[in-house]
Amino acid sequence: MAAKLSWPSPVLALLLIAGMVDNTRARDVAVYWGQNGNEGTLADTCNSGSYTYVLISFLSTFGNGLTPALNLAGHCNPSAGGCTGLTSDIQACQSHGIKVLLSLGGGGGDYDLSSSDDANNLARYLWDNFLGGTGSSSRPLGAAVLDGIDFDVENGDPAHYDDLANALRAKGQMLLTTAPMCRYSYPASIVALQFDVVWVQFFMIPSHRGQSGYAVAKPGKRRFVSLSSDG
Repeated sequence: MAAKLSWPSPVLALLLIAGMVDNTRARDVAVYWGQNGNEGTLADTCNSGSYTYVLISFLSTFGNGLTPALNLAGHCNPSAGGCTGLTSDIQACQSHGIKVLLSLGGGGGDYDLSSSDDANNLARYLWDNFLGGTGSSSRPLGAAVLDGIDFDVENGDPAHYDDLANALRAKGQMLLTTAPMCRYSYPASIVALQFDVVWVQFFMIPSHRGQSGYAVAKPGKRRFVSLSSDG
């Protein structure tokens, strides 16, 4: 059984204040799903009507010669092919207009990108196993095609994530989002990427003073503030 990563309980919800960039909606909400046994199924989460984005969490092992590994705590066992049944849940979420993304990293796990080649290899893996690629016969979440990739990089060296994002962009159309922490600055190279959606984390952090180096949203896209669901 996969270990539960370090995340607050109950399940972390992000309050996304959209008026900063796009006034078409007063509020959107995203949720990281996969690290809390009490959060219900993915279908339950989408059927609640509370969320615009669901971030499947996490691909917590990757890079530096490691075999990429998905960790969904007690929900299912990816290594035994036990998460392919999520395909129907993912497709049901998408049928309701909910964007479903895979989140990379998290507060635990073992991940790092050692070079641009490492980043390109991970981009190929993500494209073939979770996105629109066809180069894998053993997709961990089944045949469902996710809407994009979320960067929740909290550990290790942030180098080469710009290479990863650029390699993903070159593969095809997808959302790229990021949740930079108040204490953890991206280098200038990734700031320049201009993600589709940015939700800055202001929780689980001793000091909430801002730092330079946050990723920025593309012009006309969205920048959000994120809050913990348990205050």
